[in-house]
Amino acid sequence: MTDPILIAGGGIGGLAAASALAGKGIRSIVLEQAGELGEIGAGIQIGPNGFHCFDALGIGPQMRETAVFIDALRLMDAQTAEEITRVPLEDDFRAHFGNPYAVVHRAQLHQLLLDRCRDSGLVEIRTRHAATGYSQDGSKVALHCRDQPDVTGRALIGAEGLRSPIRAQMLDDGEPRVSGHTTYRSVIPREAMPEDLRINAATLWAGPKCHIVHYPLKGGTVFNLVVTYHRDVDEPVSGRPVTNEEVAVGFEHIHPTARAVIEHGQNWKLWVLCDRDPVSRWTDGRVALLGDAAHPMLQYFAQGACMAMEDGVALAVALDAAEDIEAALLRYQTMRATRTARVQMNSRLIGDYIYHPDDAKAAVRNEVMQAMTPQDWYDRLTWIYRSNGLPPDQGGI
Repeated sequence: MTDPILIAGGGIGGLAAASALAGKGIRSIVLEQAGELGEIGAGIQIGPNGFHCFDALGIGPQMRETAVFIDALRLMDAQTAEEITRVPLEDDFRAHFGNPYAVVHRAQLHQLLLDRCRDSGLVEIRTRHAATGYSQDGSKVALHCRDQPDVTGRALIGAEGLRSPIRAQMLDDGEPRVSGHTTYRSVIPREAMPEDLRINAATLWAGPKCHIVHYPLKGGTVFNLVVTYHRDVDEPVSGRPVTNEEVAVGFEHIHPTARAVIEHGQNWKLWVLCDRDPVSRWTDGRVALLGDAAHPMLQYFAQGACMAMEDGVALAVALDAAEDIEAALLRYQTMRATRTARVQMNSRLIGDYIYHPDDAKAAVRNEVMQAMTPQDWYDRLTWIYRSNGLPPDQGGI
């Protein structure tokens, strides 16, 4: 029997890769450091390219039953409470991109991928396997794990996230870049949301050095709240509980309608956002990176999960019937590196020039975006949303 592909990391990217490989009849072992698989966080936005991936991974119908299909993306001026622009997401949008835009709870997506992996019969999942490094001899690769025996396979995929030990060994490029942006997250029942904000849309209030996002989840029974402020902090934080008073600091200049989101939030948790500069090298012999281990990005393009799933689909295409594993992984890298770098770079630009500008920069943003039609937006987003991340000769759309 052919040796399996090893996948370090059981998050959305790792499970998407395992599911995609199973779809090609390729066995894999997913090795997760936690005692049980699960996802932290709350809502995520999924563009049409994410649904292209769901269809390729065989979970399209289930995702369409689970997701909340919002009516629009709305950009609001947080200081005046005036709408800057609106991108309709209904029939014309779906016809243009071939799939919908939706929001979903991260844990629901993770569970669907996990179920798909388990049902395939080709994915073995091992918990309590924390990757520490790897070694290879030209025919096999060994994953080294803390307090566990080595696990060997014919290739290793590092999908362990922002601080990937596999990336550290491969690239030795130090700690991630701390953006200085603090993000606070909460999920509240629908009845706790101000009535005038119970809108079936992903609404973003953009203000100087800050923005606020809210949208419905779980059939509209709860709302996901995300509040971001550029506080110039220089230390990473992940999931620390904070008070409403701490979240509200610096939002005194924001319109009361937008500020009400903070006042009604409950059980806020804090993250300090980090990313890395794009790199063109993701492989070392029989080892390759995937998802945040390869291309960590800021949240502002809402593409982190989608890019990780596209990686998984591309990886399976590259490895399908491959006799030369190292060449196949280089082909995967070529498929993905430029596209993901473009998303990383755009994510930074969106934060600086669309979500957080003030004064004259904000006025320019408003004037330009207010003049854009829905078709202008569809044309502007075609490169990201209409594609499934694969080259045309490899099944790309």
